Amino acid sequence: MRGERQRAAMTTLFTKIIEHEIPGEFVYEDERCVAFLDVQPMTPGHTLVVPRVEVDHWIDLDDDLAAHLFAVAKRIGAAQSSVFDCEKVGLMIQGYEVPHTHIHVWPTTSLKNFDPSTRAAAGPEELRTVGEKLRAAL
Repeated sequence: MRGERQRAAMTTLFTKIIEHEIPGEFVYEDERCVAFLDVQPMTPGHTLVVPRVEVDHWIDLDDDLAAHLFAVAKRIGAAQSSVFDCEKVGLMIQGYEVPHTHIHVWPTTSLKNFDPSTRAAAGPEELRTVGEKLRAAL
């Protein structure tokens, strides 16, 4: 059963970020999840909302945690909308790159902002500046 396989076999990259073993630009934290900037953003402000518990596939999340993650994603999207010049805020769950559920939330101005081939690495200073703006808006 899928629910019995919730914990990943090895600690994920995201757990290492959550536990501050690897640096991350956090914009939000609570007892159930964190949100940090994507180092290869689709657009500036691209944020990942990640549960503290390692659950590979989002459909295996318990309902309360899933609702909490989406509420946090909505709050971050509202902050992005106020900080960045965007028409909409994109949201995506794909889960192929890291076996740890995560919700991508990013400011968008057109459908082209949903093309993952447009992703480019962001430097530490850019991430810090964007993180400061989002934290202030939250």
